[in-house]
Amino acid sequence: MPGHHLRSLLVRTIILILIVFCHGKLLAHVEEHREQKGVGIDEKLGHLIPLDLTFRDENGKPVLLRQLINRPTILAPVFFSCPDVCSFLLSNLSGTLNRLPLDPGKDFLILSISFDETEHPLLASEKRYLYLKMIEKPFPEEAWRFLTGDRESILKLTDAVGFLFKREGKNFLHPVALIILAPDGKITRYLYGTEILPFDLRMALLEASEGRIGPTISKVLRFCFSYDPKGRKYVFNTLKVTGIATLTFAFSFILFLIWRGRRKPKRG
Repeated sequence: MPGHHLRSLLVRTIILILIVFCHGKLLAHVEEHREQKGVGIDEKLGHLIPLDLTFRDENGKPVLLRQLINRPTILAPVFFSCPDVCSFLLSNLSGTLNRLPLDPGKDFLILSISFDETEHPLLASEKRYLYLKMIEKPFPEEAWRFLTGDRESILKLTDAVGFLFKREGKNFLHPVALIILAPDGKITRYLYGTEILPFDLRMALLEASEGRIGPTISKVLRFCFSYDPKGRKYVFNTLKVTGIATLTFAFSFILFLIWRGRRKPKRG
């Protein structure tokens, strides 16, 4: 009887947890849906970006993407006057490049493209100089390009890679990610956040060189983290993760009780 009451209590507890968890999941689903419509990443792995788009280089000269993308490419959608996360992303990328055992310009290319149509080539040139200075080993200038463009080209590119952003006054609400492209412009991986590990970047570039779509942890990130466009950071979904952990433990405990009950010798 005590075991029966314990199992009954556990069942009621699990039902309560499920109600709370599902309510939280419903709210999270609504929030994610709203984020997808406005700000966030809509992954398009395996899709080709339009290489016929024209942008301006650091000297103001028009350049087609197909003139640049002919090797594995790290695409960094940013806006150059961003006071926080874009600066963190690019400065951390500079630090990662110091420890990346690949040949820049030959094994890979970096394209930092502004999604602010009001930014000009002079600013792009200044930012290029700044971030190249942070790299402590020889790094050819042509291996890291900083491009600006008109609104039409920007939107076609950001739509193609699933990069969703919104202007808010002089600033933007936007996700933080690097998008890895194969030499033919195929999207092979997304790397999220401002911290980039050399191993992750190296593996992503090697996969891109073979045209292989690499495994992405975005699904885990979307489950465990939500992007907060106001705070411009990813926040941990405590309810989701603790709910799953609690349910897993509770079900495991019930199974243990059932197993132990079946193993009890029958009284003659």
